[in-house]
Amino acid sequence: MAQDDGPTARGGAVKESFDTGRAILLATVAALGGFLFGFDTAVINGAVSAIREDFGMGAGLTGFTVASALLGCALGAWLAGQLADRQGRIRVMLLASVLFSVSAIGSGLSQGPWDLILWRLVGGLGVGAASVIAPAYIAEISPASIRGRLGSLQQLAIVTGIFVALLSDYFLATAAGGAIEELWLGLEAWRWMFMTELVPAVAYGVLALTIPESPRYLVASGDEAQARTVLSQVLKSGVDLRLKEIRRTVTLDARSSFADLKGPALGLLPIVWVGIALSLFQQFVGINVIFYYSSTLWQQVGFSEEDSLVITVLTSVTNIVVTLIAIASIDRVGRRALLLTGSAGMFASLGTLAYLFATAPLVESEAADGTVEMIPGLEGTAGTVALIAANLFVVFFGMSWGPTVWVLLGEMFNNRIRASALGLAAAAQWLGNFLISTTFPVMADIGLGFAYGIYTTFALLSFFFVFRFVPETKGKQLEDMT
Repeated sequence: MAQDDGPTARGGAVKESFDTGRAILLATVAALGGFLFGFDTAVINGAVSAIREDFGMGAGLTGFTVASALLGCALGAWLAGQLADRQGRIRVMLLASVLFSVSAIGSGLSQGPWDLILWRLVGGLGVGAASVIAPAYIAEISPASIRGRLGSLQQLAIVTGIFVALLSDYFLATAAGGAIEELWLGLEAWRWMFMTELVPAVAYGVLALTIPESPRYLVASGDEAQARTVLSQVLKSGVDLRLKEIRRTVTLDARSSFADLKGPALGLLPIVWVGIALSLFQQFVGINVIFYYSSTLWQQVGFSEEDSLVITVLTSVTNIVVTLIAIASIDRVGRRALLLTGSAGMFASLGTLAYLFATAPLVESEAADGTVEMIPGLEGTAGTVALIAANLFVVFFGMSWGPTVWVLLGEMFNNRIRASALGLAAAAQWLGNFLISTTFPVMADIGLGFAYGIYTTFALLSFFFVFRFVPETKGKQLEDMT
């Protein structure tokens, strides 16, 4: 099906006609990296308690084990932009597929916390690479008028990966009678949770071989004939104009490097700092505490393991639904409006959680190792309100900061610095994720009210940051980003 979008680059009146189906197909295959991104980072959710008991880990080592993949994510994101400019987007996708596969097997067969951490780091490299390459590729093959919706497919893939990981965790734990119980071949259920990732990891590599290279990479590599062929697969008219604009903004003899990001604002260009700050705020509101620790968290406040896993799966379904809403609205209402609405909603819902956890009476609870600990007792309506507030937090995040930040990172930088700037911003995002995920168990020991109070503060700050610094990119051609 062909559609027309609005005025093309540089304010001209020429309209593009494009094949929507082909554009969606290419974006969907690229977004499979996002599926693995979500699966790999969330699959540990159902395994945390079992791993902690199996390996006899304390809160600090548990937090580091859960978050260790994020260090690999930061390094993978940092390197992926450079590698993508030198070897192409498709080869980076293939490399990520291999890293995901190796991590799935290694994590499932790990014999202690330190080799599990090693294999989680390997998987993190793949996640980091996928987090950079998918939004960059999607932005570079998308017509401007639907770029926001296609870019949001990355977030839809991420939350779908989270959902599938949590759902598989639930079924495996239920089949075995608990995540720590043996399931097949003498291996505990939590090990199979990791190894199920092998299936989508291999599928990602195979499907990456079926899509063409990015036209912007091809122009930068001097292969304009192939770039024209790729553009012709998506655009039904305006190919010459788009190719001219790409040629204008891509320097054939010099690829992007981190040196290009230098500027007067504390050593970096102002737009790069905006990208970094968006990435950090996305993590500092604590969203991944929900997806990494929620089953453990709900157990801590009185829910059974099975009920906690069900709640977590339902939360991930909610995340998928609101991401679909974001996809439908992002090219209509714009990026800034979604972010501002999300910040306000997250502030209210997180503030509610912080209040409930801070004021709940402490009750005795027996841990898996037989020790007794004091935890907040959310009884009666307090437990129901907490569940509603947690899911409203996911709603407001999923309709705004989840997909919109990835869309902005894929389109807000100009062609020369896009891959490197996106890589740096994504690396900052993973470091922020690592910081939040590592510190949560320790902050939770201090008090869940304290932990959620910190996240509430960052939700409030994110509103003012967007209002003051974030530009609107709706409808602009990538060649017009400055």
